[in-house]
Amino acid sequence: MKREHDSITSVMMEERVFAPSVQFSKGAHVSGTKQLASITSRAAKDPVTFWERQASALSWFAPWKTAMKWKYPHVQWFVGGRLNASYNCLDRHIISWRRTKAALIWEGEDGTVRTFTYQQLHTEVCKCANALVSLGIQQGDVVGIYMGMVPEAVISMLACSRIGATHNVVFGGFSSDAVAERMNDSKAVALITQDVAQRRGEHVHLKLAVNEALKSCPTIKNVIVCKRSDEPTKMKAGRDHWFHDLINAASHVSTAASLPSEHPLFILYTSGSTGKPKGILHTTGGYLTQVAYTARMVFDLKDDDVYFCTADIGWITGHSYIVYGPLANGATLLMYEGAPNWPEPDRFWRLIEKHRVSIFYTAPTAIRAFMKWGESWPRKHDLTSLRLLGTVGEPINPEAWMWYYNVIGQMRCPIVDTWWQTETGSIMISPLPGASKTKPGTATRPLPGILADVVRRDGTPCAANEGGLLVIKHPWPAMLRTIYGDDERYLNSYWKEFPKKRNHPGWYFTGDGARKDESGNIWIIGRVDDVVNVSGHRLGTAEIESALVSHRHVAEAAVVARPDEIKGNALVAFVTLKSNVNADLQNLREELRNHVGKEIGHIAKPDEIRFTDALPKTRSGKIMRRLLRELVTRGDVTGDTTTLEDRGVLERLRVADEE
Repeated sequence: MKREHDSITSVMMEERVFAPSVQFSKGAHVSGTKQLASITSRAAKDPVTFWERQASALSWFAPWKTAMKWKYPHVQWFVGGRLNASYNCLDRHIISWRRTKAALIWEGEDGTVRTFTYQQLHTEVCKCANALVSLGIQQGDVVGIYMGMVPEAVISMLACSRIGATHNVVFGGFSSDAVAERMNDSKAVALITQDVAQRRGEHVHLKLAVNEALKSCPTIKNVIVCKRSDEPTKMKAGRDHWFHDLINAASHVSTAASLPSEHPLFILYTSGSTGKPKGILHTTGGYLTQVAYTARMVFDLKDDDVYFCTADIGWITGHSYIVYGPLANGATLLMYEGAPNWPEPDRFWRLIEKHRVSIFYTAPTAIRAFMKWGESWPRKHDLTSLRLLGTVGEPINPEAWMWYYNVIGQMRCPIVDTWWQTETGSIMISPLPGASKTKPGTATRPLPGILADVVRRDGTPCAANEGGLLVIKHPWPAMLRTIYGDDERYLNSYWKEFPKKRNHPGWYFTGDGARKDESGNIWIIGRVDDVVNVSGHRLGTAEIESALVSHRHVAEAAVVARPDEIKGNALVAFVTLKSNVNADLQNLREELRNHVGKEIGHIAKPDEIRFTDALPKTRSGKIMRRLLRELVTRGDVTGDTTTLEDRGVLERLRVADEE
C-alpha cells in the first residue's frame, strides 16, 4: 500500500545573507563559490574517487586495493590498506618542524596550564601504549575510558589506537549503572579512569562510581587510575593500578601497529533513547579520512591557529574534533577541564583572550546560556584573536546565530553551523567559511562527497521549502559500521525507512526532519520524534522554539506535545527567561503566544507556557525533550535519566506543575 507523502509544515523563513569577507576568502582553503561548486560537482559525480583523494592525505603503511565495498547496508572503505590513527596524529608530525609545535594546551578549572608539544605528546602516548601492553591488553581488546577533561584522556585514546585496542569512552558525568552497562555490552577488558574530576569547584568521584560499577562487570581485569587530587582512593590490589606508576615504568619507544583500514577504532554509546543505549562502531581508515578532511576544510585550519572546541571528550564531537581530526592535521588544541561559568560566566572568554584562540567551536545551547548571562561578560575581554566561529549539536536558532556573530565574532568572523551525528562520525552539512554564503539558522549545504537530500516518505524529492525527511543516498567513509553486537538493530534503526528494493539502492535515514530552500540550503527542523500533528498540520517544534527565543526576554525554550482530544496534540512550551527580566508572567505568557503567532502563524501558538530556571540537558548541552514529553503526558518521568546533567531540574519542573 502506497504511503502518503506525510510532509512536514515548515514556516520559518530567514532572508539575511552573510558572505565571507574578501580577506578571509583570499586565504581560505576553498576561496570562492565557483571553486566550491566545481569541487562539489566533481565529488557528486564520483564520490568514491573524491574520497580516495582525501585518503591520500593520510600516511598509509600499505595502499588499499579497493576503495569501497558496498553490500547493503554495510560498507568497507580502503579495503586492503593498512594504517594507524595514532601514527597519523603524532608520528608523522614529529619528523617535521611540528615536532616542537604545541599540540595540546590544557587548562584546568583551577587555572593550572599544561602544554604538550607533538614530541612530548608522542612520548606520553608511547609510554601509555606500553603500559597497556604490560597489562596483557592486545590488539582487538576493548578498553573503557571514564574520565574528565584531562590530557590523560586524550593520551589514553591515542594509546589504545596505537596498539590496536578499541576504546569505549564513557562520559565522565554518567552514573555507575551507565558505566557498567557500557562495559558489559562492549566486553571491555580494562578501564582507565581517575580518582576525581573537577567540576564547578567540586570533586566528582569517578573511582567510587567505578568501584560500584565493577561489582557487575566480570570482563574487566585491570583498572588504571589517573590521580587528580590528594584525596585517599580505595584501590583493589591486583586489579587497580596508578596511571603515573605505569607510565613511569614504561618505555617511551613504541611502534604503531599496522592495522587494516576496517579495524575497529572505537565504540561510542549514544544517549537519550528510552531503551538500551546503542554502541556505535567506527573503524579506522574511513573515519580518519573524513574527520581529517572536514577538520581542515570546515575550520579552515592553518598552522598558526589555536583551536578551542568546548565539547566533552566523552561525546562524538570530542572524539572527532578534539582528538582525531585536529591532531591528524597537526593543529594546536586548547582543552579546558571545567564549566563555562566557573568561577564566573566569562571563563570561555578569559580562555580565548589568554591563549589567543583563533577558532572557537561550541554548542547552540551554550550560546543561548551566554545570551542569558548577558553581553557584559564577553565585552570585558579582548576577543580579536578569533577569526572563525562554529556551532555543533542542536540546530541553532537565528537569534542565537546573530548574537554569536555580533557579540563574539564582532561582525567579522564567519560562522560554520555544522550538522552531523554520532552515527555519521564526521561533519556532513556545513558552510565552507571562505566560499559559502550563510544564513542564520541553516547549516547550508552538504559537504563535497556527501549526497544528502530532503524527501517525502515515499522517497520523492520535496519541493523547495517543503518539510520532509533528511536522507543520505550514498555511503560515506566515516559512517558507522554497525551497532556493536546488534546488527539487526542497526538495520532497523537507520535503513528500514528507505530499504533496498528493486530499483532502489537503500538510503540512510538520519531521523531528522528538514527542508531545502530555493538556494539548496538545508534547514534542520529537528528530530522526526519532535514533529507533532496539530489540527492536521505537522509542525517541527524547533521552529516554534526559534520563534520564542527571538523574543527579547527569552533565553531558551523547549516545545513538546501532549495529547489533545480536539487538535490531536497541544503544544507545551518550557521557557527560560534572560537574567534580570522583571515582568508579569501571566501577561508575558500571552505576549509570547502572540509573538509566536506573529512570527510563524496562529496554528503554532503554544497552548501552554511554563517558565523554568533551567531545562533538562545532557552535559553536552542537548535538551532532553523526551523527558519533557513524559512530564506533560504522564506527570512524571520513568525513562532513562542517566545522561542528565542536573537531575534536580526534573523535580523542580514536576513540583512547579503540581503547584
